[in-house]
Amino acid sequence: MRPIRDILALAPVIPVIVIERLSDAAPMAEALCDGGLTVLEVTLRTPAGLGAIAAMKAARPDAVVGAGTVNTPELLDQAADAGADFIVAPGLTPALAERARHRGLPFLPGTATAGDILRGFELGLDTFKFFPAETSGGVPAIKALEGPFPDIVFCPTGGITVESAPRYLALSSVRCVGGSWITPKSAIDKGDWAFVRDAAAKARTLAP
Repeated sequence: MRPIRDILALAPVIPVIVIERLSDAAPMAEALCDGGLTVLEVTLRTPAGLGAIAAMKAARPDAVVGAGTVNTPELLDQAADAGADFIVAPGLTPALAERARHRGLPFLPGTATAGDILRGFELGLDTFKFFPAETSGGVPAIKALEGPFPDIVFCPTGGITVESAPRYLALSSVRCVGGSWITPKSAIDKGDWAFVRDAAAKARTLAP
């Protein structure tokens, strides 16, 4: 199992992807990987999400495809069976952490407070999604958490834009950010894969 920190280090931005039509999955993966982003998070917010994971991995074997919005152990099992390479959850529960460990999958749970982080430590975790980033205090909040938790690693997600991403990426605890601006619904609906590829290429350059 590749450690979650190693996955987060592969690119400065992880696209947060909502797939409504399964037919969009393969060209989406092609566009993102061609733009230089090979770590992809497919949210399980739509019926096509699980199938999209398999379709993306088939189209681009070089991609690391994770499942996002995993809220229950049962959904985690479904994501694992679909071939997900890692799991992203909006929050943290012992049941989710244990199921991810049982299935041998890197796990990135959402946290926003010191209490969340301490509960994660008790479960053997030290790498988290800071979520929802912008409404949970953003860069100042993460800076404040770096003091008592100097060895922590974050992937902030939620409300981050191409303009604000560099401020997060400049923090010592941040390995990457999650963002949906790379794959807007308007581009997906039109099949504008050139837009997605170019947005990915720009995001690839955001690391300080």
